[in-house]
Amino acid sequence: MKGRLFLIPVTLGSPDYRYVIPEKVLEIIISLRKFIVEDIRSARRFLRMIDPRFPIDESEFMILNKHTDYKDLDGMMSFLKEGSDTGLMSEAGIPGVADPGSDLVLQAHENGFRVIPLIGPSSIYLALMSSGLNGQNFAFNGYLPIKRADRIREIKNLQTMARRGQSQIFMETPYRNMKLLEDIAATLDNNIYLCIAANITHPDEYITTRTVSDWLKKGFPDIDKKPAIFIIGIKS
Repeated sequence: MKGRLFLIPVTLGSPDYRYVIPEKVLEIIISLRKFIVEDIRSARRFLRMIDPRFPIDESEFMILNKHTDYKDLDGMMSFLKEGSDTGLMSEAGIPGVADPGSDLVLQAHENGFRVIPLIGPSSIYLALMSSGLNGQNFAFNGYLPIKRADRIREIKNLQTMARRGQSQIFMETPYRNMKLLEDIAATLDNNIYLCIAANITHPDEYITTRTVSDWLKKGFPDIDKKPAIFIIGIKS
């Protein structure tokens, strides 16, 4: 019997996992003993959080992160090939989206294994649904370039697409959030809408959509070192 690949959701850092992960999903996660994870320590911590008696010592883990060589993916199929149901786990949110796990998921499909996504929190979709911007036509652009000139050029490109009615979603490494906001303020037209969604699902969650003009008048929030999603768009 072939193993199945379960795509495991984890929290976005919020203290109460029951707020974002359904009970039935937790039952499936707890039943697994084979895992492919971005970081073993945080994966073990999550498993012990949802079940203090989880048998860590009876479980096996493989690491899949941004440093993993594509040729190593074949070896990661071993759990599935031996018939074991296996969980793929990201550092935060859902695997396979803005996450190196997508390569493994494709490999599983190519090898004929069943892939089963489990319901959980996605900062990208939670930000979009609460932004008020176009949720029917949108694009996720991941991280913007690090070099300022390249980043400003990309922000201008995203604005062009946003003016055509397609909401543009992107993110930044948390410690560079405020620098990104400076570039956004200096680059975007005043009538473009910008949604800032930070620390989603946390007690201090912040989600607000305003025109750039209004942001400049009222000031940006201090989201330094806080995980955030940014969306630009126009009124539908």
